[in-house]
Amino acid sequence: MAIFSEYNFSSKKALIRVDFNVPLNEHFEITDDTRMTSTMPTIKKILADGGSVILMSHLGRPKDGPTDKYSLKHLVSHLKTLLVDVKVDFANDCIGQEAIDKSAALQNGEVLLLENLRFYKEEEKGDAAFAEKLSKLGDVYVNDAFGTAHRAHASTAVIANYFAADKKMFGLLMEAEVISAEKVLHAAEKPFTAIIGGAKVSDKILIIENLLNRATDIIIGGGMAYTFWKAQGKMIGNSLCEDDRMPLALEILAKAKSLGVNIHLPIDSTIADKFAADAQTSNCESYGIPSGWMGLDIGQKAVSDFSEVILNSKTILWNGPMGVFEMEKFQNGTKSIALAVAEATSNGAFSLVGGGDSVAAVNMFHLADKVSYVSTGGGAMLEYFEGKILPGIAAIQKG
Repeated sequence: MAIFSEYNFSSKKALIRVDFNVPLNEHFEITDDTRMTSTMPTIKKILADGGSVILMSHLGRPKDGPTDKYSLKHLVSHLKTLLVDVKVDFANDCIGQEAIDKSAALQNGEVLLLENLRFYKEEEKGDAAFAEKLSKLGDVYVNDAFGTAHRAHASTAVIANYFAADKKMFGLLMEAEVISAEKVLHAAEKPFTAIIGGAKVSDKILIIENLLNRATDIIIGGGMAYTFWKAQGKMIGNSLCEDDRMPLALEILAKAKSLGVNIHLPIDSTIADKFAADAQTSNCESYGIPSGWMGLDIGQKAVSDFSEVILNSKTILWNGPMGVFEMEKFQNGTKSIALAVAEATSNGAFSLVGGGDSVAAVNMFHLADKVSYVSTGGGAMLEYFEGKILPGIAAIQKG
């Protein structure tokens, strides 16, 4: 594969797979443009070199072909705002004559945005003929969509087969994602602490099992912690619990012990009498929650314990919140852990935050620039840390 930063795009048409799957409100206004801004350095480097850019992306989950709600035309005006003084055109289809003609007519320094790839079922099916049609639009292929790297779709993986090794590469965003993820997974400086949160053990089983062979400490927070407590015969009241996963929780605890990995469960919890913003709250040990009450955040002792572990770490991976942080009463745990990760980072630790909720949390508390790297790909990052091969990465790397 080619190295993006070393490549000269002068007079080249770069076909870039971006992840412009941004949230839109009922007026088709973008409510969070992070996915667009994060790929700007890639686009701007190509334009600065004297090349042109053809952007392709999906938006939402259209079921029945072209749908106005999912049209990428809604992104054009914002794209023009981000690319000041750059001519931005739009093709009403991603393949076909209009796409071919507009790509051919594209001048150096100009940008063309193609219509939603998922208006064709062939995209998600990884159809080779569809991928080949897309490939003919550009001279070089750049994958800058880490958020879709775990999908073997036509535009994210199959298309790479139609470009020679020296004409396909990761964009700057994808490159940074891969470097950060590989640093944590394969070259982590010890102590290495993984902070795993979220509601369900079942969602995080594979990542925990893979990290048992790599991490020195695993902090478990969020709703999934109560399955671990109940599995040990403790009282968790009405807290979330996956009863069918309790044997697995015990297996994980036993395996961690045999490997010398420290599993940290929240010693106490902020509990509530109902799952609501106006619930009555109290604090008690996580293993002695009374009936009718449920744990919705880690407590202050757990914050203190977890923070100490984090501050002693050299590498930190954070995936998943400590509680229902969307509700103000239950955000102290997640906020405190975010602050501890930021402090550890300022002390020299390498920290990688990934997964939609964790990213939302560091953004909510304005700490995104206080950690080493914030991943844009929730599902992709999770699968990477589960030890899976990501088709979008493999397609570029195999040459």
